[in-house]
Amino acid sequence: MQIKSISLVAVGVTTFISMAASANIIAGWSIATAIPAATTGTSYNYGVADSGDVATGTMLSSAHALAATTYSSPAGNGSTYSFSANNWTAGDYVQVSVATTGYSDVSISWDQTRSGTGPASFELVMSTDGGTNWSTLIASYAVVQAGLAGSGTTTWNTVTNQAGFTITSIATDAANQGNVLFRMRTLVTTAAAGTNRVDNIVVSGNVAPAPGAIALLGLAGLIGRRRR
Repeated sequence: MQIKSISLVAVGVTTFISMAASANIIAGWSIATAIPAATTGTSYNYGVADSGDVATGTMLSSAHALAATTYSSPAGNGSTYSFSANNWTAGDYVQVSVATTGYSDVSISWDQTRSGTGPASFELVMSTDGGTNWSTLIASYAVVQAGLAGSGTTTWNTVTNQAGFTITSIATDAANQGNVLFRMRTLVTTAAAGTNRVDNIVVSGNVAPAPGAIALLGLAGLIGRRRR
């Protein structure tokens, strides 16, 4: 009877570890509220995530070289709003700030599109030390123009999520960090009126097992070996 009891403990621990490793949304922005009309400047803080386990302390923001930059909220990709700006100079960016403490296998995904004169080439970079040092996750990616003839895409609208606009990246070094900055940074300068918009930003990861649970899992393995 004692061996059976210990075996049940081992099975329970293994099940717990399996459940703890399931993927979670750490923080997500569906751009649920509109940016106030006529918002301009070199930077804009949109706000905290509206979904996820770690919404508190997060931030979606943007920075531009030109003070004439206007931030707006046109239709999203299957949602009411998106986060949009014009006046893009090389180096301008959209940024997500989030803590990943307790998470492994971190990744980020988002929808992005542009107008005909909006910036078509971006990079994705990441910092885990407050922006002092940056690592490149995607050296260069192309932004699809919504509604471009022959592209197989249509203009974003509030009802239907259009395929073909999602960018995804694994962030290997983002696990278990007190703060991670992700920047979608333009590589090109465009006409003043050219716009670029993002929507449905999601940072996700697996919940890392607690140290005590890992120790129990090792005990379960030892018990299994003794039984054999």
